[in-house]
Amino acid sequence: MPHTAGILYPGYSAEDDYPTLEGLLGDDVRLPLVHTLMREDAHRVDALLDVGSEQVLADGARALGEVDSVLWACTSGSFVFGWSGARDQVEKLQAVTGKPTSSTSFAFVHAAALLGLRRVAVAATYPADVAEHFVEFLRAGDLEVVRLSSRGIVTAAEVGTLGREEVLSFAAANDDDQAEALLMPDTALHTAAWLKDIEQRLGKPVLTANQVSAWEALRLAGAGTSREGLGTLFRTGTGR
Repeated sequence: MPHTAGILYPGYSAEDDYPTLEGLLGDDVRLPLVHTLMREDAHRVDALLDVGSEQVLADGARALGEVDSVLWACTSGSFVFGWSGARDQVEKLQAVTGKPTSSTSFAFVHAAALLGLRRVAVAATYPADVAEHFVEFLRAGDLEVVRLSSRGIVTAAEVGTLGREEVLSFAAANDDDQAEALLMPDTALHTAAWLKDIEQRLGKPVLTANQVSAWEALRLAGAGTSREGLGTLFRTGTGR
């Protein structure tokens, strides 16, 4: 039986990364996706608190069907709550799902821990004030951010239009020699098809939002096989 990891994804921007990931991961993986309510497409703290609100996520979870795990695939819609608030968000969602549950923000921390990372650079598409919340979250997860870059894009829809060369150039321009890895935290950013290319360009591990979301969801679903073609993280496995 395939491992089935349910994805809750806000609105519409780079949700097609998940069928791409599913295809690359193989026949033993399913990543069914439900679009959760996004009343306003804005990388702004008040809008993000609404995107990640308890009722919105509960409604999405009830639409998933039978799955082995659930992942709230919105980095900004989890880290804006802070570490304890994001933990509370996951616990309330898990009470609805009855399945192992996590979010993209925690996925970044867990993936970094598996890879033994301590110092990272962050290339964020968000406005600077929102990106700072991600840095605070990573610090709470015992990661040192040696460089933060913000592209200043307000809407997820605009982020989703960035193509391969723009994404590779953005990553390369915002790496840091002191960083052991580069983190790209927006699930609205397409990266699934280009993970190998980004790592080759930088010469180090790169963690992207949709990549770590799928990895975390599959880790929780019990899929522990190492997989090629999706960067250092999937090549390392799940740690289970």
